[in-house]
Amino acid sequence: MSSMRPNRLAPTLLLLTLAFLTPRLAGAQNADEIIAKVLAARGDLDKLRAIHSERVSGKISFGDVDGPFVVELKRPLKMHMQLTIQNQTMVRVYDGQSQGWANNPFAGKLNPEAMTGDELKNITEESDFDGPLMDYKSKGNQVELVGKDKVNDKDVWRVKLTTKNGDVRYYLFDAGSFQLLKWEGQRKYEGKELPVESYFSDYREVGGLKFAFAIDSGSSATDISQKIRIEKIELNPELNDAEFAKPPTPPQPNAPATPPPAATPAKPPA
Repeated sequence: MSSMRPNRLAPTLLLLTLAFLTPRLAGAQNADEIIAKVLAARGDLDKLRAIHSERVSGKISFGDVDGPFVVELKRPLKMHMQLTIQNQTMVRVYDGQSQGWANNPFAGKLNPEAMTGDELKNITEESDFDGPLMDYKSKGNQVELVGKDKVNDKDVWRVKLTTKNGDVRYYLFDAGSFQLLKWEGQRKYEGKELPVESYFSDYREVGGLKFAFAIDSGSSATDISQKIRIEKIELNPELNDAEFAKPPTPPQPNAPATPPPAATPAKPPA
């Protein structure tokens, strides 16, 4: 080593550096290619950007109980969600800036109260109109292509997303159609980290774009606690901004109610 001159050592160091950097650069490039194909499979990037509001309605079930829900979204980050289970109505609202409100009639809280902490963080992410993968760099997120995997009997691409806050989620896309089949992550609720898995199916076309009309969620594939069946998706409906302010107390008829779990319907991760 003592006889190795600097001009001979430099190429060796360069090769070592490239050997370590090349896999990372290739991984980042491949992740971008997968995301590009995923967005193309949705329909068209320009069509996605042209959506300024959205209304999703259908039924949600928690075990043996079910009821209707409606989620309304408006750019840039406004959200209004309402669901009714056994005649008890829950409302969650985010104003698109910094304030959110929610009531929990199943815990005796009938009047919507200001959200704080994890609840406010959750609804801020849920109201992201395009999802964390679209324009992920400008949102401060990072993506990594982990590799191939399986969902049931289908080959999938596993993509790792790290949000600007350091939270990690995984998106599993069909290797053939590039449709989202599974989402894995965690949700904070009452100070606890809860594992969540969501499965997406029954893709249909609305306005030239593909949407999953069936979403099953739970702590694992064998513990599905929430099922969403979308009945209608409306693109660019007229939505009054007043809907995204603090809501009034919804009517609550006297009836026995079973509290739903922490997860509530929102725009599916994309």
